[in-house]
Order: sequence, then structure tokens, then C-alpha cells
Amino acid sequence: MQQPHDRARIFIQTNDKQSIGAIVSAYSMKRASKHADKFDVTIIRQEDHGFFHAREGQSYRRHGVERVWRNDDLQSFTLVRFLPPELMGYRGRALVVDPDVFAVADVWELLGRDMKGKAILCRGSKFKNGAFATSVMLLDCAKLAHWNVKRDFDELFEGKRDYHDWISLLLEPRDTIGSFEDEWNDFDRLTPKTKMLHNTRRRTQPWKTGLPVDYTPTEFVPVIGWIMRLRRQMFGDHGLLGRYARHPDRRQEEFFFTLLQECLAKGLVEEATIRDAMKRNFIRHDALDVVARVPRLVETATVGA
Repeated sequence: MQQPHDRARIFIQTNDKQSIGAIVSAYSMKRASKHADKFDVTIIRQEDHGFFHAREGQSYRRHGVERVWRNDDLQSFTLVRFLPPELMGYRGRALVVDPDVFAVADVWELLGRDMKGKAILCRGSKFKNGAFATSVMLLDCAKLAHWNVKRDFDELFEGKRDYHDWISLLLEPRDTIGSFEDEWNDFDRLTPKTKMLHNTRRRTQPWKTGLPVDYTPTEFVPVIGWIMRLRRQMFGDHGLLGRYARHPDRRQEEFFFTLLQECLAKGLVEEATIRDAMKRNFIRHDALDVVARVPRLVETATVGA
């Protein structure tokens, strides 16, 4: 009989701050698939792994710049994306995505893809140093037995690795990495070709509009980076960063909130949970009002819970 870790799985990585996005993301994966019975979806929370919390306030290097680890940062979940091979017992195939990635097309097309012997498939990034975008990765777990997140996380604080090199797969053998079409990780673009929408511009994430910014901006860009480092030193991690802005594409806002509308209707998330997230500034304060007024999505596939 097939063991659970032999079955294809999708992992949505998150922390509490992005938990509503993670629920919507998980739902979208099943909703858009005609093969929803062939794979499982699991949400993995950063807060469930104590080794992250043990490093609170300690320094590490990111793109050569010294940073301080904060568990309450919006993106404290990012290194959780390297956990799936361990969780799968280094067997089978896993797709790991950020909590701000939502399926538009049938993800089974990607899960069933011939990886041509590669350990990882993902999207290339805009960086000229060969970095990859690891916010969506298809993983052959048996080929990633060298991944051990606790050990590798400790190495950050021992000066043995740089966060940017790790998160961008620059520490992996280049010939073990392949790429898929940009549409499987479509950065803030929703077109007829989009297969998974990624609301990657943090300041305009549709469910954050109007809230105080709670992420630490990039600091390695030559001039802006120096200004951002000085700002952080003088005013704290989030000082002077203002508030989240509205997404410039109204359709992307509606897409998220119609999915959330369905999650509420199906009991996948309770209204009380949304209200608590609003109170804690995890989701915009008018979220339920937006849910009430957005149109329903056209059913695109069999919907799974």
C-alpha cells in the first residue's frame, strides 16, 4: 500500500501573520484542479519549529549585510520552504509555495511534470548572479537528502552561510536545478496565461491594504539600501515605513477576496478567525466588508476542501 509520504503533496509555508493567505492558497490549489483527489495540501507554520524562536534577536548576514532575526517579521516563514524533503522522509515529490501564491490553473500539470532528473524546478529571478526564485519549488525529495533546515539555519548565525545565497539556491549544484514557465510563479500579473498568481510585492498585497508595514525592506541595493539600513538603525525595523497600499490591479484584489469568500462559505475559515486576524493587523480591517461585496468566481474545476 502507498505510504503517505509517497503521495504528491503541496506545502504552503506560512507564519501567523500570513495565515489567512495560507488558508486561501491551500484552498485554491484544490479548487483549480480536476485531480484534487490525487494530492494532499499541508500548511506548515514557522511557529511550530522552535529552532527559529531560539535565534530571536541574533545577527546573521543577508546579501552581505548584517541583519537581526525577528520572528515577528512578516516574512519569518521564508526558510520553512526548505522543510518539505524532511517532512516527506526524503521520498516522493513535493511542491512548496509561499502563502501569497494562489492557483489559477490545474496544479496537477506541474506536480506530474517530468523533472528530467533535476532535484528542483523553479523560476529564475531578476538577479544577474544566477539566483532563483524559490517561492514556488517542485522538489524531488530523494535528491535533497542533504537539506537539514535546523542545521542550515544554525549555520546562518555561525557565519557559515549567507541568507541570500541559501534562499536563492546559490549553494546548490547548478546542474541539479531546472526551470519552469514564469506563469507558474507569476509575479503580480494576472493574465490568461497565469497558472499561479504570486502577490510578491509586499507593500501591495491585497489583504494588507491600509495596515502598518511590518516587513523589513531589502538593504543591499547600493543607495536605497544604505538609506534603509540607516532608517532601521535610527527608528527600528519598521519605523517610517508607512502603510500597505492598495494593489494597482483591482482584479487581483477581487480574486483573493472571492477565494476568501468561498473559504468562509465552506467553513474552511471562521468569521471569528478573520475578525481576530483583523484585530491583530494580520489582514486589512475592512476584509469582511470586501468579502461581502466582491462577485463570485466562476467555477473552474472540481473544488476540494
